[in-house]
Amino acid sequence: DRLVYGEIVDGGTLDKRQKSLVALVTLAAIQTLDEVKEHTEAALRCGVSPVEIREALYQCAPYIGFPRTESALRLVNEVFAAHGIALPLGTVTEDSRFADGLAVQKGIFGEAIDKMHAATPQGQKDIMVNFLSAFCFGDVYTRKGLDLKMRELLTFTVISALGGCEAQVKAHVQGNANMGNTRQNLIDALAQMLPYIGF
Repeated sequence: DRLVYGEIVDGGTLDKRQKSLVALVTLAAIQTLDEVKEHTEAALRCGVSPVEIREALYQCAPYIGFPRTESALRLVNEVFAAHGIALPLGTVTEDSRFADGLAVQKGIFGEAIDKMHAATPQGQKDIMVNFLSAFCFGDVYTRKGLDLKMRELLTFTVISALGGCEAQVKAHVQGNANMGNTRQNLIDALAQMLPYIGF
């Protein structure tokens, strides 16, 4: 209790909203689902909007997959149903998802995206160019409800929680810096994750 609800919660550069969302996506990433309802209730009490909660979990989908994201969302939806909360869905169109996603991707990572596309082997173009830009950035990052700065912080959190994604963590450290998150923000996100993923 002292570590989780005292030292970590009371310290650092992240506000209560950010800390709540970091904890929630960490739990989704590592599939510690027993705590998702409790943390959803806590997020609502901290002033996190239902839309922000749902969008934080949608942000997980490209990194942890649909089944794990859906498992966490099902529990969040139970909390929302108990509170009488209903939410609208989607904001993307089939016609613009690739171009819009590529624009967001370049806005975060700059010219590195053109270099990545040029260096991608022919047999991997669908994954590294089309699917990544259209789904991850077009369908997810362009959604309303969270700004790009928060989405990048949550992405850093999710892939850090997964482990074994060091190259992606490094890329998203740079993406976070490009979006205005500081080194200390990322360290504080890691501190927020410690009770769930360990040291």
